[in-house]
Amino acid sequence: MKTKRVLFGISCLLLASALTFTGCKKKKAFKEEDGQSSADNRTVQSENDAAVNDVNTEVGNSTLLHGRISGTANIYNALGITSTGYTVDTTGAYMGTIKINYDGTTISNRTRTGAIRLTIQNYASGKRWKQAGCVLQVDYLTYKVVRASDNKSVELNGTQLLTNTTGGTWWELLILKTQASLGTTVTGSNLNITFDGGKTAVYNINRRFTYTYPNNLLTCTGEGIGSDNGLSSLENYGTTRDGDAFTSQVSTPIVWNLTCGWWAPIQGKATVKVDSKEFSLDCLFGVDAAGNAVTVGANQCPYGWKVEWKYKSKTSKKIFGYA
Repeated sequence: MKTKRVLFGISCLLLASALTFTGCKKKKAFKEEDGQSSADNRTVQSENDAAVNDVNTEVGNSTLLHGRISGTANIYNALGITSTGYTVDTTGAYMGTIKINYDGTTISNRTRTGAIRLTIQNYASGKRWKQAGCVLQVDYLTYKVVRASDNKSVELNGTQLLTNTTGGTWWELLILKTQASLGTTVTGSNLNITFDGGKTAVYNINRRFTYTYPNNLLTCTGEGIGSDNGLSSLENYGTTRDGDAFTSQVSTPIVWNLTCGWWAPIQGKATVKVDSKEFSLDCLFGVDAAGNAVTVGANQCPYGWKVEWKYKSKTSKKIFGYA
């Protein structure tokens, strides 16, 4: 009986020690959190948005891929953009394929290299991008973006599928102005991401975009349409640069416009959860330097975005400026 009491006492001591150690570990993780997972997610999402913008532009500029007989106007000219930092190889356009080659020019604080290949699925059967339901395969070929201000970089390799859900294209929205809005979904599994320093991640991006042109200002609203582990409305899920599983769930649609740029959403909320952490990272886009949500007007843009995390009764935050 005495031996049992001793063993029971030792067991209780070990359990108490384990709980204390676990509690200290969680507390330390909370204190050391820097919001990197949410920052990485925002970087990849915004640079992916930039790439999708170029895709929408060039598939609309191409008469063969778009599906119109003629029309020489350029979508970027309609938007007042004169420098793109890339050239377009149209050699395969008659088969439904073109390639965007980035030349390393620095524009809007970003230097882009590599290429993106666009291919309309079932082109030979008559599919064209202006048709609702048309699917465009987008292959990222060592597509790398370097932020000139701090030399931070992200490289994308892999394949995404863009689906035209409404019919029509940027040609109809921006030049002909015959449509009030356009809808596109972007889906892709196992997109390989490489950050500066060589660390890698895997992203599964699933988003729905709605493009509008109010007062001649291109505006995009992004929502999450993916699901994983019982969660819905995911814009992204996969593994972080540290190998941890994560999800990014959109609770309020994320909105950006051409004035502020794809990298600077003016509103929206998302929650990033990393499996190895006991807390989530709550992201609020479109804030001032103090982290307060702002309402932007004409030719005005927010300072940045805020991420907050909580553990028990403690809350911490970090504010990122849009670069």
